Amino acid sequence: QVQLVESGGGLVQPGGSLRLSCAVSGFTLDSRAIGWFRQAPGKEREAVSCISSHLGATYYTEDVKGRFTISVDNAKNTVYLQMNSLKPEDTAVYYCAAETALFTRCVLSPNEYNNWGQGTQVTVSS
Repeated sequence: QVQLVESGGGLVQPGGSLRLSCAVSGFTLDSRAIGWFRQAPGKEREAVSCISSHLGATYYTEDVKGRFTISVDNAKNTVYLQMNSLKPEDTAVYYCAAETALFTRCVLSPNEYNNWGQGTQVTVSS
């Protein structure tokens, strides 16, 4: 059974850091790309970052590039999102998701992901 479980969210001041974790079970991370998405109140879910371990490739949206880092621990079958220099506009529920297709590059549309975690709240506020 495929399962993704996020953790690590919380309240942080502007300029602070958080590390989100996505523990994956039911498949190995070298077979499917994993994406991080976020959804703020009243807004659509948007892609933040993605990693395809089998291709050794990562992707970041422009507004998080240079601040966020995605990584994989294959031994723990866990994907991390290190978030630094957080801004109030980063406030959202963050989700990790597994891309439906196997052994493909990262794609940005949430419609291409069929396994999702429950989400973790990130609030950036002073």
